[in-house]
This record gives sequence, C-alpha cells and structure tokens, in this order.
Amino acid sequence: MRNEYTITNGVNNVPELPEVETVRRTLNKLINGEKILSIDVHYSKMIHEDTIEDFKNQLIGKTILDIKRYGKYLIFIFEDIALISHLRMEGKYFIKDQSEPVEKHEHIVFNFLSGSSLRYHDVRKFGTMELKQLNEIYCTNPIAKLGFEPGDKRLTVSYLKAKLHHRSTAIKSCLLDQTIITGLGNIYVDEVLFLSKIDPETKPSSLSNTDYKNLIKHATDVLEKAVELGGTTIRSYTSSLGVTGLFQINLNVHTMKGLPCPVCHTIIEKKKVNGRGSYYCPSCQKRK
Repeated sequence: MRNEYTITNGVNNVPELPEVETVRRTLNKLINGEKILSIDVHYSKMIHEDTIEDFKNQLIGKTILDIKRYGKYLIFIFEDIALISHLRMEGKYFIKDQSEPVEKHEHIVFNFLSGSSLRYHDVRKFGTMELKQLNEIYCTNPIAKLGFEPGDKRLTVSYLKAKLHHRSTAIKSCLLDQTIITGLGNIYVDEVLFLSKIDPETKPSSLSNTDYKNLIKHATDVLEKAVELGGTTIRSYTSSLGVTGLFQINLNVHTMKGLPCPVCHTIIEKKKVNGRGSYYCPSCQKRK
C-alpha cells in the first residue's frame, strides 16, 4: 500500500502564517520522534551557511523533538540543534516511503530510521534551510530580523508608530514588510485594511492612534481565525489527508472584485499598490 502524505504551503502557492502553521501542526503529528538515518541533497543552494557535508553530519542520527514556527519560518527542533526552513513561493513537504522513487523537484530528502522519508519539494527552488544552535534561534538571522507576530503583546501602538510614522510608503506595503509585522501576506493585509477602514494607499503618517489600534486588533483576529480554519484555499492549498483551508469563506474583499461590499454594498475594486494587487471597498476604505 502506498504511504504518502502531502503537506503543501498555501494560497496561490504563496504561504502566509496560517498556512505555515497548518503545515507545522500536520508535520508535528506525522514525524515528531522520527530519527534521521540519512540525508540526500539534490540541490545544494537551498542550504545556507553550511556545506552539504556539515549539514548532513549535524543532523544524521538526530531525532525530531518538536516543530515550531515564527512568522513564515518552520523550526525543526533536535537534541542540540535547530533546522530553520522557509517555504518561499512554492515549497511543499511530502512524507513518503523510502521505496518511492525521488521525483524531479524533491531537492532534499530526510530518510528516517522507521523507513519513511520527509521530502522537500520546490519547483522554483526558492526555499531555504539553515542550521542554528538552540540558543541562537531567535537572536540571529533569519528570525532576529523579523518583526513581532500579530497577537504578540509587544506589538503595541507605540511600537507600530515608531516603525511606520515617518514612512512615505503606502500602508499596504508597510504591513507586508516582515521586519515590521511578521506573518501577514497579501490576502490577510487586504482583509485587515478592510476591517480597519483604511485605504491601502494611505500613508502611515496620516494614521491616528485609533487606526493603529484597529490594525493591531484586526491583524490578530484575522490570523487567529485563519489558523483556526486551517488557512485559505484559493487555488492549491492542501494539507495531509486532503485537509484544506476554509478561511476563504470568511474573506470580505480579497478576490471579490466586482461583488458588493458585505458592509455597504458598494462594488469592490482592485488596484495595484506598489506592484501588489489590492482589493478594497472605495466607500468603506476612504484614503486619509
């Protein structure tokens, strides 16, 4: 019997925090406690900082004790080291029997003592992996450069104002900047701005304290709801055993161009904001 699980990353093939969190939870259920027997590296450029030999030597014989997440990064915890993985645009994890042939885009394969294997699949080859000592995970890059997640008590009005107040870039672009708030992507930023009644092209300098409070509140609420529902399925999000995200049924504006706003019934529009497609209600979201 073929034993295969597919844990893919998300929305339109681009992962956001809720989708990565769903991948984390799924992997934790399926491979926690697995011991690495060997590693096959078919595309070495995905491994940062270490040589292939060092990468293998530091992981072979180690057991996966936990899988954590910060922002859009997965953090595999071993006895004395951590593997930090970013799925980028199209990264996917497969769990297969070792007897299954390695497919074209399965670039890094972790073979377990149990006979199964964890395979990192990435058509565009943008994904990254790097090793960190356990005490370095959050105080060195890539994690250290990230901003706070929605829901973090350190994400306050004063923090956000200090980061954004003097920026001339549109608020949409600022919220997509992972060094300011980590975990928000295009879909969820559209939803947060709609709920906060802020036009995506608004300059941060024109925002009030109430606007900042609303951004923080709605960013937290939207991501918590999306995590609860397993992410957003628009094109290709599939977790293990066919589980798919359901947050798309809660979308207010994203992908809703031409449909009536759920609040005021004005037709939802789409425009480019610094190159990113942005959905909004021109009536509810007045530019300040």
